Amino acid sequence: MAELDLANRDPNNINDHVQVSFEDVLAEPEGAHSIDCVWKNSYKCFECSKGCCYNVLTILCGIPLALCWGCEFAMITFTHVWHVTPCLRAYMIQCGCAQKFFGACLQCCLGPICETAGLCFSNIIVKNS
Repeated sequence: MAELDLANRDPNNINDHVQVSFEDVLAEPEGAHSIDCVWKNSYKCFECSKGCCYNVLTILCGIPLALCWGCEFAMITFTHVWHVTPCLRAYMIQCGCAQKFFGACLQCCLGPICETAGLCFSNIIVKNS
């Protein structure tokens, strides 16, 4: 198993869309500023509650959800390896047979028509004057 990077926990940037810092959520426009102590304490309250709530949720739900998601992706992998891919392969084999059949039909029926039309139209001469 590869070593777990505890510093960079989103190395593939799959959660870039989740912006949860105070500055990304709350902002006062110019001309509508609250009192400085309210803004500072709002920041502290936001950060503390966000951190505590996130930690409690991860403690309570993180491991069970990781177990569920691990099982989910194991089932998806199992289904693809043992069912979907063999079905697709069987389908492609059947399509190959159908492709040969329809190709022969088109070559027998449409081939002579297209060849005749080509011979007829090849005798047309266009002159620009």
